[in-house]
Amino acid sequence: MPRMSIGDCSLYVERHGDGFPVLLISGLSGHAAYWQAQVPAFSREFGLVLHDHRGVGQSDHVKMSYTVDKMAADVVALMDALEIEKAHIVGHSTGGAIAQILAIEHPKRVAALVIAASWPKPDAYFRREFMLRKEILAGLGSTAYVQQASLMLYPPAWVAEHNEALRGYEAQMIASFPPAEIMLSRIDALMAFDRSKDLGKIKAPTLIVGAADDLVVPAYHSEALARAIPDAELKMFAAGGHAFTQVKPRDFNQAVLPFLEAHTPK
Repeated sequence: MPRMSIGDCSLYVERHGDGFPVLLISGLSGHAAYWQAQVPAFSREFGLVLHDHRGVGQSDHVKMSYTVDKMAADVVALMDALEIEKAHIVGHSTGGAIAQILAIEHPKRVAALVIAASWPKPDAYFRREFMLRKEILAGLGSTAYVQQASLMLYPPAWVAEHNEALRGYEAQMIASFPPAEIMLSRIDALMAFDRSKDLGKIKAPTLIVGAADDLVVPAYHSEALARAIPDAELKMFAAGGHAFTQVKPRDFNQAVLPFLEAHTPK
């Protein structure tokens, strides 16, 4: 690797470890690097696949009308290119929306499903928030957009304690930021996403994970997903913000890994 053609574009792809495949699918920023805190623990037992979404990071910056369905189709194409017939799917935020589509439309490709900090459909709070984020990006540019996002993603105390490291991460995000029209279209895709009527069709073992202090996708969305998906398990953290996978990586890993191990085909 690290770039692989999926037909009409090339994606940046990382693979770590061996064993049954696990796809870690990141959120709106779309970067494989989001999962750095999970790679060492997960790769001891599983074969990890991480990618930068189409349009962002080191993948092709394709200008198009984005939808979550198209993002999910890219994941299926990536699985095909890597000759992965079936995998565990772990999706955070937008990655969780992608995971819902994979489980609904491609059930034979999904062994188990972990949906972290995601939502079944947008509501008034969600639309207010993401319309504001669009206005910040369009009016103030990528630097203000990235810095504002940090204040929403992480708990205040964590930001204060990790300020220098966070500034470095923000600098990387700004340096690789896609053309604004791509990110604006990706935000539109989130606001149009609604597979709530299909959630009852999901048959894969499912774990829903959320944080009570998530400001981006409030905890009630995780609770709604858990109610709608048959036999879904729900794990809520008291704190950690939207990016609790980074803020509390050990807690997240300890919640998710046993679930994946229990549902790995023999």
